[in-house]
Amino acid sequence: MAREQRLEDLNESRYQRQREESRQGELATSQYQDELLVAYIKDMAKYLEKGNGSLTSNNVMATVARVKTLNIFRQLDPQRNVRIIRFLYEAGQLTKTQERPSLDISTAELRDIDFLPPLRASSTATHPNARWQQEGHTVAGGNGQGNGINQLSCPLDLFVDDDQTVYVVDQLNHRIVEWKSSAASGQVVAGGNGQGSGAHQLSNPLSMIVDKETDNLIICDRSNRRVVRWPRQNGTIGEISISNINCIGLTMDENGSLYAVDEGKHEVRRYRRGESQGIVVAGDNGRGNRLHQLNWPCHVFVNRDHSVYVSDCGNHRVMKWVEGAKQGIVVAGGQGEGNDLTQLSSPQGVVVDQLGTVYVTDLGNNRIMRWPKGAIQGTVIVGGNGQGGQSNQLNKPFGLSFDRHGNFYVADFGNHRVQKFNIDSNA
Repeated sequence: MAREQRLEDLNESRYQRQREESRQGELATSQYQDELLVAYIKDMAKYLEKGNGSLTSNNVMATVARVKTLNIFRQLDPQRNVRIIRFLYEAGQLTKTQERPSLDISTAELRDIDFLPPLRASSTATHPNARWQQEGHTVAGGNGQGNGINQLSCPLDLFVDDDQTVYVVDQLNHRIVEWKSSAASGQVVAGGNGQGSGAHQLSNPLSMIVDKETDNLIICDRSNRRVVRWPRQNGTIGEISISNINCIGLTMDENGSLYAVDEGKHEVRRYRRGESQGIVVAGDNGRGNRLHQLNWPCHVFVNRDHSVYVSDCGNHRVMKWVEGAKQGIVVAGGQGEGNDLTQLSSPQGVVVDQLGTVYVTDLGNNRIMRWPKGAIQGTVIVGGNGQGGQSNQLNKPFGLSFDRHGNFYVADFGNHRVQKFNIDSNA
């Protein structure tokens, strides 16, 4: 107990130090942002004066106003905690008044602005001693293995949207299923037309994300050795984005660059929008256990400074590769396969919060673990109660995702369900 208390005290001290550093940085950033905003307002006032109260009196002025508005948003939010995807294709879109269009966004129909939180990660820094309720509840599947709309068959990955809609990779049904919050059944949004290689089919999908900028699902179509884009709204066929890849994991950064795990090559590649080849950002040095190698990598996560975190399944560790690095560093596990708090067993889904805390599904031990930044061992936050189907148990957990409230969701592969574990507000 004394040792556990010391660990908690150490984590608390580390947390407070990181918060203070963050606070000082935020003060400097706030002053800089104030200066930017004042300059922007002065610019807009000049344009309004020139345009006799209108920013759209001519196309040149409208374009300048649009560009300056985009730029100020990007400068005020360079990390894109809130990402503005589309803003004013034409200035006149902001009003139905054809006689005198306006850029007054206080009265506009802002149908071309989309505010998005970071992908996969919690939108806030979770306290390192936060706790979650140990009894999970099923939000998708849980009705036995099958292909009914209320069933799943070996779910591997998931994506949680802003409204807590869960998109599930339903592997053996060769489909992606959307489950609305509190829904009793799901809706097929990709595949579901039998196993195959047609444009309307999937074959053993393993991972997926939602690209909100284009409103597409991006799917690792494993047995077809391709990554496909599938329209999220009423899509009937997918479009191949990447070919000849043994894709097993996907994520995306705030710039829209795609990161794909190629387990056959033991590497992670980054694909900027429009690229088909990409560049290696982790691995690519053959299969192995050295710091510049990976061994059957599975899932990938990228943070705001474009550091890549990889669940290095065969080496029972999680690796961090800083952007441009030639080798990684171990941030969880790496002490051989086992069930000690210093060990992992075939780690899968990985998520990292703003403080650098790593959350990982420890498949072989049927538990979810948390590793604070710099920690030499982790803590079990859920599971670890043996393999099973009770509400406090897991059976081969794979994918992991958080919602904006800090609750997390697990693709419970062997139980053919997705479990949600609520953060304990009383802890």
